[in-house]
Amino acid sequence: MSYLDNIRTFVRVYELGSMSAAGRDLRISPAVTSSRISQLEDHLSVRLFQRTTRSLTPTEQGQAFYAGACEILESVESAEAQVANITENPKGSLYVAAPLGVGRRLIAPQVPAFLGEYPEVKVRLRLTDRKVDLTTEGLDLAFFLGQPEDSNLRIRKIADVDRVLCAAPSYIEAHGTPGSGDDLITGAHECLNLRFPGATEFQWPLVTAEGTKKFRVAGRYESDDGDVLTDWALDGHGIAMKPIFEVAEHLQSGRLVPVAQNTPPEPIQMACLYTHRKRQDPKARLFMDFVIDRVGREIRESGESR
Repeated sequence: MSYLDNIRTFVRVYELGSMSAAGRDLRISPAVTSSRISQLEDHLSVRLFQRTTRSLTPTEQGQAFYAGACEILESVESAEAQVANITENPKGSLYVAAPLGVGRRLIAPQVPAFLGEYPEVKVRLRLTDRKVDLTTEGLDLAFFLGQPEDSNLRIRKIADVDRVLCAAPSYIEAHGTPGSGDDLITGAHECLNLRFPGATEFQWPLVTAEGTKKFRVAGRYESDDGDVLTDWALDGHGIAMKPIFEVAEHLQSGRLVPVAQNTPPEPIQMACLYTHRKRQDPKARLFMDFVIDRVGREIRESGESR
């Protein structure tokens, strides 16, 4: 921006024919005006004005630079105007990814309202519980639960999501109610696990009296679709660790009940990933702001209503 400021100052000095007049026009001091011209001359390695105590005259180089400087400023102003127009009237396709449960329950319901406000935007929503690569898959934004591995991406936190260990009453009747994480292991309980390609062994982070501890659980059931795990839990096949917002209605109806409540799961972060470049896309920024405001409120309300 300092280089552009120097160019703007040069143009006003050239047009007004005076350092002091240009300074008043730009609301800067004569010293700052003179300093900016000197910096520009040093950068270009030429003298732009011939200065005397009574006059200031553009040099041949100054006359040549003026035309180009005006084009630069006009291009910048045009680009700024286009960005402002896009921000108010965004157009084009927006590619968004989210986990299945998050996408179905939290992100997808926001899309119609967003498109109602910005009718010239198209949202391409991809739902998957596998990890996605924003760069290679051409994504603008990716919502996720957990901690990202790629430090080259930007992250915007939405909320800490409370989780619950839960099972159907029929499972508890058949296998008993585990009181803690230790019971999950020693009691040979069937733990329903989410697995996707490249996932490590199953470890559930549970909050104990000594702090968060990872329990290496086991079970015969696993899937890369979180909703499948919920269905299995509802059918009495085992214990699932789920974000509360995904199973809130089942907890309220009694179809699922909390277990191992002495060692509840550690909350998990929900956030949005974006690249440095995509963060500058006005429609991506608008969608991110739109969704984060509504989803963050919904997550907090689901935790309070538990």
